[in-house]
Amino acid sequence: MLLLLTGGAVLRIALFSELYLRYVQEGLRPYLVVSGVVLVLLGVVAAVARRPAEGEHDDHGHDQSDGHSHGGGPRVAWLLTLPALALLLFPPPALGSYSADREAAQRAAQGVGTFPAPAAGNPLELTVGEFSSRAIFDSGRSLKGRTVRLTGFVTHGDDGVWYVTRLLVSCCAADASTSKVEIRDADAPVTDTWVTVTGTWVPKGKLGSDEAWPPVLDAGSVKRVAEPSNPYEKR
Repeated sequence: MLLLLTGGAVLRIALFSELYLRYVQEGLRPYLVVSGVVLVLLGVVAAVARRPAEGEHDDHGHDQSDGHSHGGGPRVAWLLTLPALALLLFPPPALGSYSADREAAQRAAQGVGTFPAPAAGNPLELTVGEFSSRAIFDSGRSLKGRTVRLTGFVTHGDDGVWYVTRLLVSCCAADASTSKVEIRDADAPVTDTWVTVTGTWVPKGKLGSDEAWPPVLDAGSVKRVAEPSNPYEKR
């Protein structure tokens, strides 16, 4: 039963929807589908080949029942159906402000250099991670004078400060790290609201230093948007 429930839950999020993007990178989808199929097949095989139930006799006429439920296993194991059912019926949401706020404070990496020229045109569409990298480490100041557009969810800091935030992953949600941009000159939306902010970069601190993080965007407009199907940025 557990194998069938877990396999069905994996297939639900990976084969019949895009919910798997809340937990892992897009390239892992085929592996999830194969895993779900294998779990379902194993569940079917286990059901067909299960041992005689408690109280049944074996080929020699011996009573199989000794009080330990050889056929069904310990009854407490049925409690494991609860998380399996939860995954099948109520998939957990993507990580949000709770995870972002509890990550250890980011330290700016050492080393400053030039970046490739950004795309032409205004506004310049950037991920939160790309904007942060250019704002903190780009000695060419490629963001200067450009109008930038960022999309992310809202987190709040002290003294009314708020941020557009994204979680960056390499493989899955377990390795997520936070990238955020401080937004100025705009009212703070509710925490975890997804927004697109258009504005201009405000230089802050010495390039490549801790004081340069998080970078700052002077908002021209803030628009509420729907959460994207893939809520994470690739690190």
